[in-house]
Amino acid sequence: MQYPNLAPILRGISVLILDVDGVLTMGGIIYGCENDEYKRFDVKDGLGLVLLHEMGVRTAIVTGRNSLVVNRRAREMGIEFVLQGFPIKLPAYAKLKDELELVDEAFGFIGDDLIDLDVMHQVGFAAAPADAHPAVKNEADYVCRSRSGVGAVREVVDLINAFRTGEFGPQNYLPMQLLERWQDIVWENMTGMSPTKET
Repeated sequence: MQYPNLAPILRGISVLILDVDGVLTMGGIIYGCENDEYKRFDVKDGLGLVLLHEMGVRTAIVTGRNSLVVNRRAREMGIEFVLQGFPIKLPAYAKLKDELELVDEAFGFIGDDLIDLDVMHQVGFAAAPADAHPAVKNEADYVCRSRSGVGAVREVVDLINAFRTGEFGPQNYLPMQLLERWQDIVWENMTGMSPTKET
C-alpha cells in the first residue's frame, strides 16, 4: 500500500469522526431479554480519546444505529458530537461540517464498512481497522495494525500525536515508509531544521 505524506494531513486535523460498531467496538451486539443492548469498548481507545482532546482535537460519532449505550460512552469520553441513526452517513457529516464551519481537510474519519465510504472520500484523513471490509481498507489513507474495538482508535490517536510532536514511539506499528517520515518530524523538532538529503 502506498501511503500519502501523513505529517501535514494529521497536523491539520481538527475533528476526528468515529463509527461505533466495528471501530469503537468489535462489531458484535449482545441483546438482553428486556430490550437491553450491550457493547464492549476498549479502555485504551478511551484513554486515547482523552489524550486527543488534550491535543485540542474535537471528536464526533456518526453511526447508522441508535443506542443509549453509545450516548453513555460518549459522555464518559467527552465526545462532543453524537449523530446516531444515519445509515447514510454523508448527511450527518455535512451537518457537522456546516455547524463547525470547517473544510473537509480539517476532518479525520475511522470507518470499517461500505456505508462509511462516502464520508471517507470527503474527509482529509481516512483510517480503517485491520479487520475492516477490504474495499474500505483499499480507500483508507491509513490501515491500522490493530483490529476494531481492541486498539484501532488508540493507534490513530497515537499517529496524530506522533506526527505532530515526534513523540509516542509510533515505530510499534508504522510501516517503514511512514516511519522514515516520522523520524523527519523528530529531527525537525530537535534541531529546528528540516532534514536534508545528501545528493
